[in-house]
Amino acid sequence: MLSVRIGEETWSTPPEPIVEPAHRHKEGNTIVMRGIVSIAGYVPYRRLQRSAVGQVFGSGGGKGTRSVASHDEDTTTMGVEAARLALRTAPGAAPENIFFATASPAYLDKTNATTIHAALRQPAHVAAFDFGGALRSGAGALRTSLAAAGSGTTLVVLADMRDGLPTSGDESAGGDGAAAVVVGDDGPGTPVIAEYLGGASVSDEFLDRWRTPGERRSKVWEERFGETRYVPLGSQAWDSALKHAGLTAEQVDHVVVTGMHGRAAKALGRKLGVQDGALADDLSSTIGQTGTAHPGLVLASMLERAEPGQIVAVVALADGADVLLFRTTGALGAWSPSDTVDDQIARGADLPYGKFLTWRGMVTPEPPRRPEPQRVSSSAAWRNEDWKFGFVGSRDRTSEAVHLPPARISREGGAVDDMEPIDRADTIATIATYTIDHLSFSASPPIVFAVLDFDGGGRFPVELTDVDAKSVDIGDRVTMTFRKLYTADGIHDYFWKAKPVAAQDRPADAPAPGDA
Repeated sequence: MLSVRIGEETWSTPPEPIVEPAHRHKEGNTIVMRGIVSIAGYVPYRRLQRSAVGQVFGSGGGKGTRSVASHDEDTTTMGVEAARLALRTAPGAAPENIFFATASPAYLDKTNATTIHAALRQPAHVAAFDFGGALRSGAGALRTSLAAAGSGTTLVVLADMRDGLPTSGDESAGGDGAAAVVVGDDGPGTPVIAEYLGGASVSDEFLDRWRTPGERRSKVWEERFGETRYVPLGSQAWDSALKHAGLTAEQVDHVVVTGMHGRAAKALGRKLGVQDGALADDLSSTIGQTGTAHPGLVLASMLERAEPGQIVAVVALADGADVLLFRTTGALGAWSPSDTVDDQIARGADLPYGKFLTWRGMVTPEPPRRPEPQRVSSSAAWRNEDWKFGFVGSRDRTSEAVHLPPARISREGGAVDDMEPIDRADTIATIATYTIDHLSFSASPPIVFAVLDFDGGGRFPVELTDVDAKSVDIGDRVTMTFRKLYTADGIHDYFWKAKPVAAQDRPADAPAPGDA
């Protein structure tokens, strides 16, 4: 590495980047392209107005909003929701691997990807691996799957929750979210909507941002130092990726530069040489910077807006720089995202700053005076895996009566052990009755419980989430969402809750919320 001193600052020439080859490959006499089959972002329902920070403390905050994971969400549950959205628009995809990347894992030692595997009801032969610990692991997991030509289909899931001390820049600029990318070879049932053209990576060892195990907040070195490293690293990777792909900067239609070092990302964006209007929204003003998840989240947002035949690029800055280049295909025109990032942003609801601090564990309000829940039984959870993680009930083969939870004896006719499994995780339901409970233990009281009638059969009492208790009514339509009920003895009790159905998910003949 060559260092050059200019004035009082030292700028180093980055090492030669690792350049990836083109990823079309031969199968017999056929050339097969590899790329993105489907993609989705997940943005939590709650938003923190950054101005609320300054109103409480007299400093900090800023303009715009940031996304906030609910008290019953973590990186695993958000990853499940993103994956469900991505797989919904790729019904022919059968993942052979699940890669899960996060810098804020719910568990250490235990693989978090196996929980996602169980919630998605994937067969046992599908491998599940964590890419964890570092912000760069998101771009790394995505690049690894894209570079594996001929390796089958991989579901790449990225998620993160960004924390910071009250009034800090990280608290306001951060955000929570997830993204999921179905990566595979173009073929029947799995048309590629964005072909991977290759990319380039540059790695360098310098201390910009760090967090030791067990700490919640990150520490950051002086901003100017990080900018002097990231700008040349990003420029080198960008130029090399374009050269290898046979492209010029003017040919790129949409590009986002993303990274926790916002100042460096903006400086690099001005140096890319792209045409006016090509720099896409990095979502920092509405969602914030979601760390490990952000390369996938902004890529999903760009592809939802792109047209066939366009060049789309992501530049991710973290301990170096990674550039990924894609060309959208004709299949993009027929691809219809299940729930766009823009739609999720528009549905967001404000969260009081005090509630945000409570959910983040920064303040501890008086809890309901009820015993805290006991830890989950590992053996019981394993015996009921399909029900607990997949929300799979049973249906009597003779009477077609649906049982939630699954039962051995039918409530209609009394048939014994004559059941078939029935998946209710993706089935819309109607609230038959509900109650608002101010006494039961909850990290965010009150609890809203509702009895749900599922389309096609099945009744079950369940907790509601992402909802204002005052707005709930009999007849409301809801959909299931994977959440965390509580944590005891370090064990997370994952199960399913219900939330108001998004307008685009409601069948055309379904009543609007509140209608009888």
